[in-house]
Amino acid sequence: MGTVFSFDVRGGEPGAVRAALDEAVAGLHRVNEVFSTYREDSEVSRLARGELTVGECGPEVAEVLELGAEAERTSEGWFSMRYRDGRLDPTGIVKGWAAERAARAIAAAGVNGVSVNGGGDVQVLGVPGPGRPWRVGVSDPLRPGGLAAVVSAAGADELAVATSGTVERGAHIVDPRTGRSAVTDLVAVTVVAPRLTWADCWATAAFAMGSREGLRWLESLPDVEALLITAGDEVRCTGGLARRLG
Repeated sequence: MGTVFSFDVRGGEPGAVRAALDEAVAGLHRVNEVFSTYREDSEVSRLARGELTVGECGPEVAEVLELGAEAERTSEGWFSMRYRDGRLDPTGIVKGWAAERAARAIAAAGVNGVSVNGGGDVQVLGVPGPGRPWRVGVSDPLRPGGLAAVVSAAGADELAVATSGTVERGAHIVDPRTGRSAVTDLVAVTVVAPRLTWADCWATAAFAMGSREGLRWLESLPDVEALLITAGDEVRCTGGLARRLG
C-alpha cells in the first residue's frame, strides 16, 4: 500500500499475541497483493480489465466494494472508487479498512488494547493501561514537527483518527466531478470516528468538498468529529470535537 504500518499491543498472552501479529501482518500483505492497482496480476487489476468477476475474486473484494459503494452514497459521490474514465480504483478505502481489520484481529487474541497506525491513520481498541486512554497526535500541516491537536479515546472502546491532505503526498485527492486534483481552501482534514474504514473515507470526501461544505457535511454524520485546517491557517471544527481533545 506504499506506506508503513505499526502496531502497539498491550496485555495478552505473549504466544497468542505473536500469532495474532503474524496473522495481521500476513493479512496486510495479502490486501496489498489483491487490491494493488500497480500490480498487473492483482485481483483488482484483473477485475478492472474484465478478466475476473467479483464472484471469482476473494471474498474481501466484494466486502470492500460494498463498503465503497456505501461511502459513495453517504457522501453523495464526493468519495468515489473510480477514475474519471470509469476504471475501478478502491484504494481510497482499502488502507483504512485494512488497518481496522488488523486491529480487530489482534484484539480478538485477548489483549487489553491495540493501536494500529497505517501511514498516519490510526485505529485504537481497548485501553493501553488501567485508567489510561489512547491518545493520538494530529500533525500540524503548516508547522512540520508540530501538533495541531491531540485526540483522546477516553470513554470509548474504539476510536479512529484519519487525516487527508496535501502536505505529505501532494495534490493526490481527486475531485470526482472533474477527475482532476481537488482544488480547495484546505490543507488537511482530520476525522475522528469509531471506525477507521469510515474516518478515512470521510476525511477524503470532506477535503474534496472544501472547508465550508465539508464542515457542514461532517456535522451531519453521527458519531463523527473533525478538524479542518485551511491554507490560510484557519482552523474549523465540528461542534463536539472539544470533548475528544486532551
